[in-house]
Amino acid sequence: MKIENQQLKAFLLDAGLLKEADFDVAEKKAKEEKKKLRDILVHEHLISEEDLIRTEAYILGIPFVNLQEETINPEVLKIIPEPIAKSHNIVAFRKQGSDLEVAMLDPDDLATIEFIKKKSNLRILPRLTTQESIKHVLVQYARSLEAEFGDIIQKEVTGIKTVQEESGEEQGELEKIAQDLPVIRIVDTLLKHAILQRASDIHIEPLEKEVIVRYRIDGILRDAMVLPKLAASGIVARIKVLSSLKLDEHRLPQDGRFKVETDEYRYSIRVSILPVFDGEKVVMRLLSEGAKAFTLEELGLSGEGLEIIHRSLRKPVGMILVTGPTGSGKTTTLYSMMEILNTPEVNISTVEDPVEYHMPRINQTQVNPKINLTFASGLRSLLRQDPDIVMVGEIRDRETAELAINASLTGHLVLSTLHTNSASGAIPRLIDMGAEPFLISSTINVIVAQRLVRKLAGSGQPYHLASQDIERIGSYIDEKKIESVLKKEKIIKQSQSLKDAEFRRPQASSESPDGYKGRLGIYEVLPVTETVKELILKQATSDQIQAQAQQEGMLTMVEDGFIKAAQGATTIEEVLRVVME
Repeated sequence: MKIENQQLKAFLLDAGLLKEADFDVAEKKAKEEKKKLRDILVHEHLISEEDLIRTEAYILGIPFVNLQEETINPEVLKIIPEPIAKSHNIVAFRKQGSDLEVAMLDPDDLATIEFIKKKSNLRILPRLTTQESIKHVLVQYARSLEAEFGDIIQKEVTGIKTVQEESGEEQGELEKIAQDLPVIRIVDTLLKHAILQRASDIHIEPLEKEVIVRYRIDGILRDAMVLPKLAASGIVARIKVLSSLKLDEHRLPQDGRFKVETDEYRYSIRVSILPVFDGEKVVMRLLSEGAKAFTLEELGLSGEGLEIIHRSLRKPVGMILVTGPTGSGKTTTLYSMMEILNTPEVNISTVEDPVEYHMPRINQTQVNPKINLTFASGLRSLLRQDPDIVMVGEIRDRETAELAINASLTGHLVLSTLHTNSASGAIPRLIDMGAEPFLISSTINVIVAQRLVRKLAGSGQPYHLASQDIERIGSYIDEKKIESVLKKEKIIKQSQSLKDAEFRRPQASSESPDGYKGRLGIYEVLPVTETVKELILKQATSDQIQAQAQQEGMLTMVEDGFIKAAQGATTIEEVLRVVME
């Protein structure tokens, strides 16, 4: 089919009857329409997916295979890397001599077939299959991970002796274990698979008889591997060696970091080790050093909130605060703001813990409590460096709060974060730290609160809200305000209401079993207006400040998430899950 299309394209181009771009657009649209028709036929139960694919295979003259009951040889499965298999819905399932049979959903994907052919140096024989077959085979990649570990673990367990604590030989014994090839391979493999699966954290948790390894992907922890208990000491020792931590210290928490670098990626790994009842728990945070700063729009900011932030960034003095719990993306938002501010005319200096991404032309300082380099001492020092813009990773105490406020009063633009649940909650938090209300009201330009929600993978399943759904959600949102925004954004027509807005439910696929992939932010942006300043001077509660900001048009995080759900980016359930946590 693809070949026929290319021949038609060549003829039309040679004859001057069509432009190349126009043909590409038409071909893409036809492909989308075909998928839409197939989805309707299957979802309306007019025909089963297997019967539909069998018919298509017959028409195209390509063999059909059903792999739902098949167990693929791990060596054959690994010919196509898991990320390629997931992103292109193609798996290798049989190899005979120099022939490799691959099952796929799109036989027109000649680029992927050619890539696999060059990589494997084999003749590729495409076969059509169903989404369920692909999903079944993709699960076996996890099993192949276990198979990859099986041999390693067996060697590692047989070679490990229990190390007695407090013994004089413990340090040397642990060093020896940490340098053993099987242990190195286990840790390297855990890191590799975490990076390939876009995990942000790895949790290694010792239990009484085994060790559980979990990856946090898109904010959700998922089991990745179960290892024998005897493997724990070697894994922890290896991670301690990489992080330059004390091998024979088992009673106190330790923190460190190391780097992983290959031709494909560079990651900085933050390590935290905590003594627990059954051993030592390890959490590794994975920070990509090759990641580029997102634009504010890419993060999910839009509309009036985005305009307020841009106006605040244009001011030469004052404070911009970003609030939210740990892991809500506050630092990424600050980096995006600094990317906008980073011009040759200004000097930007930061104090961070940790420096998550290296930014050119920005002077970034890493906090180090061991040598008394704290946020407060670091901020005090960098203010002597004649900066125009200062970023403080987090305001944690009174001294840092006072220094940040004074910096904004003496001609600096200050960016920082606070751990509060809402934008309005930042004001009482600063007052609790000892900051004077009149200083807060005169320095803060805007406060941004945020959370991260999972994005829908694909288009999802459309539906409309029933009356009872609107009543249930009505306690979280201002229905009239939401309708007005949806009409302004042309999501619904002027004559329509909230009932006419189309929302989505997650739709599972082989690539995204839960129907989600990636994350975006939901925000509330609180500008410190004259009326808000008056409330701050009166030491009003966060609820009073919140009510005033909403009266002046501020969208809450739930409302912003609701609008993103109406745009098809996420789901209402995901928004409520994140905001109500």
